[in-house]
Amino acid sequence: MAATRVLIVEDDADINQIVATHLARHGMDCAQAFSGSEARLLIGDDVFPFDIVVSDLMLPGLSGEELVALIRGRDVRVPIIVISARTAASDRIDLLKLGADDYLTKPFDLDELVVRIEVQLRHRGLAGAGDDAPDASAGVLRFRSWELDPEARTFSVAGEQVELTRIEFNILQALIEHPKRVFSKQELFERAWGEPYAADDNTVNVHVSNIRAKLKASGTDGYIKTVWGMGFKLQEG
Repeated sequence: MAATRVLIVEDDADINQIVATHLARHGMDCAQAFSGSEARLLIGDDVFPFDIVVSDLMLPGLSGEELVALIRGRDVRVPIIVISARTAASDRIDLLKLGADDYLTKPFDLDELVVRIEVQLRHRGLAGAGDDAPDASAGVLRFRSWELDPEARTFSVAGEQVELTRIEFNILQALIEHPKRVFSKQELFERAWGEPYAADDNTVNVHVSNIRAKLKASGTDGYIKTVWGMGFKLQEG
């Protein structure tokens, strides 16, 4: 099996090297960039060359936020883990809105970073938890004008494809598989991320908000109903 290809973007040379050395010990193939501009060059313009990106926010040349947006414009599925000294909830929310998958604050534990990378990669194609997890072998799922293909990882509205991040896709798959069920935020988190709930409510709220924003043009953003005090479900016509 080919080694996991990791792009590390960190302008502090010591931190960059420590992270690269530690990940290499775990069998990962690391490319190192010391600025956002250098990362953009390594990404290139063709097939996305990395399996996961670990990036700082405060970068010279091209900021971490700009880099996340650039990557999401290129490959909506590759996991992005942001590492930053910023601790404000608003910073985490902004990064999630841009499409980051995870957020670690400095100083961080190297072994925790390895675990978070493994979790993102394990659930890159499919996230689930327990016996009720989404099944990638299931057939095409339909709800009103939506169509979701778990195997091809595609989602369309009235025949028009909508690009989703990995987490957004997993949230919609859980909802479509059980259209009458009210999912708590904890349940949606565990289904979409494939790990025990360890976040505040804003994490799920932001991703649902992102989905609604992408669906607004099609007029189907109202298909996702907020059940106050409980969570989310689909609104049947």
